[in-house]
Amino acid sequence: MRFGVLGPVTVWDEAGGVVDVKGPRHRAVLARLIVARRRVVPVARLAGDLWEEEPPPGAVGALRTFVAALRRALEPERPPRAAPRLLVTEGPGYALRAAPDAVDAWRFEQAVAAAAGLPPREALERVEEALGWWRGPAYADFAGQDWVRVERSRLAELRLHAIERLAEARLALGLAGEAVPDLDAHVAEHPWREDGWRLLALALYRTGRQGDALAVLSRARDLLAEHLGVDPGPRLRRLESDILHHAPHLDPMSGTADSVWAQAAAAYDRSVPAGARARLESTVTLMRDLAVTGGAGLEAARRHRVAAIAAAEELGEAELTARVIGSYDVPAIWTRSDDAGQAAQVVSAAERALAALPPAAPDAVRARLLATIALESRGRHAVRAGAAARQAEEIARRLDDPALLAFALNGVFMQSFSRAGLAGRRDGVGAELVALSARHGLVTFEVLGHLIRLQARCALADFAGADEHAAAAERLAERHERPLVSVFTAWYRALRLDVTGRRPPAEAQATQRESAGVAGRQPAAEAEPAPAVEEVEAAYRRAAARLEGAGMPGLERGLLPLASLCARVRRGLPPQTGEADWGPYEPWVRPLLILADGRRDEAAAALAGVPEPPRDLLMEAMWCLVARAAVAVGDREAMRRARAALEPAAGELAGAGSGLLTLGPVSGHLAAVATALGDAPST
Repeated sequence: MRFGVLGPVTVWDEAGGVVDVKGPRHRAVLARLIVARRRVVPVARLAGDLWEEEPPPGAVGALRTFVAALRRALEPERPPRAAPRLLVTEGPGYALRAAPDAVDAWRFEQAVAAAAGLPPREALERVEEALGWWRGPAYADFAGQDWVRVERSRLAELRLHAIERLAEARLALGLAGEAVPDLDAHVAEHPWREDGWRLLALALYRTGRQGDALAVLSRARDLLAEHLGVDPGPRLRRLESDILHHAPHLDPMSGTADSVWAQAAAAYDRSVPAGARARLESTVTLMRDLAVTGGAGLEAARRHRVAAIAAAEELGEAELTARVIGSYDVPAIWTRSDDAGQAAQVVSAAERALAALPPAAPDAVRARLLATIALESRGRHAVRAGAAARQAEEIARRLDDPALLAFALNGVFMQSFSRAGLAGRRDGVGAELVALSARHGLVTFEVLGHLIRLQARCALADFAGADEHAAAAERLAERHERPLVSVFTAWYRALRLDVTGRRPPAEAQATQRESAGVAGRQPAAEAEPAPAVEEVEAAYRRAAARLEGAGMPGLERGLLPLASLCARVRRGLPPQTGEADWGPYEPWVRPLLILADGRRDEAAAALAGVPEPPRDLLMEAMWCLVARAAVAVGDREAMRRARAALEPAAGELAGAGSGLLTLGPVSGHLAAVATALGDAPST
């Protein structure tokens, strides 16, 4: 059982369903025992708290009735006359012996305390996740009760402290712009918190809004003087002075770097004539660096890349065009294009340049065009793009060119979806990328290698191994300013919570690697009870928030509702059938949504029109959705198609190879199909 008090008092069972704990008095008994934090509450004290005034003559008997009903709800499988293990009688009263991590308020307190000793990136993840557990004011249904007043006040203060620590972590990571909206709301609701004002002013200053920063400090001074009759503390006064004097320590990331950039750009403008071919190639190099910043930078890089290719083609020099196309070796981890039209334009231009290259053109230039075709084709034109990937890899190995080989291996990864169940092969590609890139200082490809291995280890249910690669990718990202990495690791944390009930440790230990996920072996049973679906969905929503403005629509669209559906389906819960943008996943989701509305014949018709899933990171998940719908409507042909597609992935977790979500072991879906067909799974 898991208990929630960060909002209305709620209990969830192992499957994530809400437990009915009867009426308000029952709920009050439970809340009072949670406030006691595993200590015994005497019956007389409990009665006095619940009735506030003089308890009625039958109060003790009523309490026993409430406790008996709570025990039945909290331990429904306890045999008759067996001693309770959760809500126990001890001495003169009762105690709730919940595990230290079974109550969200206790977990919140632990998480905030632990975050204080973590590096900024890990502290940010930990506190952000913990704040997501709040569903409203603590003990919301007992706001007026004296017995909970101190605990509610303590938790509210701890939450405000966590919000400020979250802002500090964002500022330490250079994410001042992300910190401003939350801090603005924070000081509006809690105007007496000087730390909130200080952090808001600092965040505004670091986003280039010096005037707004000073205005915030002035507003804080006026509020404190008018309502409390006090002056700002020394930290606020010192910050105001530092802002007025542009103290260098306020923004250690700027200053020298900005000056160097401005001088170098001016020198380039003076030295390289307008219209020179060197400008075109330099622009592509700049766009490559711009792309890994994410957000508007990634979108601008994609847009200008197509324009640069068109400008190169107008010059009529095949080798120049090939260099412009091939020098944009930005690593790619997701198997759907952010802009399919632009990707098709790039592939067509690369094929034209390849055909026009003179025989004497360098093999490395040719290989980069081939790698581009493999990469930008994603799951389309599988035969042609797969051949391009193999040719690029062969040339790179023959030339012994590490950077070229890393680019080619990215193309090999993107073309490794010819069938289901190839996570082990991708793991090998990722391992080579990590080793190659670490030897030769290819940071972005080293990050890519770790993310590929994270995905593969998830597919093989090796979450200890995935933890290692998530941590390694985040360390590189923090050191080398690669903000998009946190998008993928945030989704991984949500997935891991969904499957195991736990967050990954800050630093995974190699000695803790489990053997559960090795290829050819069934994924291990979950070590802990599945968390409540509401908790998992909240984690997915936090991860999805990182995608907003990240410049990756091919990843973002439809992903959050799909993750929620998968979490619910795994727990035997109906999918949410409200309005949602299912994006590219709609054809495979639609039959299950129609079934949830009880329209079986319509669902069968929708299933009959479902196309074969794209060959990408979610191929196994889409086939499992087909299998589930086919079993429900009795479509034997669809069952056979799904089984044939899924059998090579029998040892994997469906969809987990994305590092984002899962429908659970593929073997479970195959078993359901076999049962429905009345035969044993093929071997």
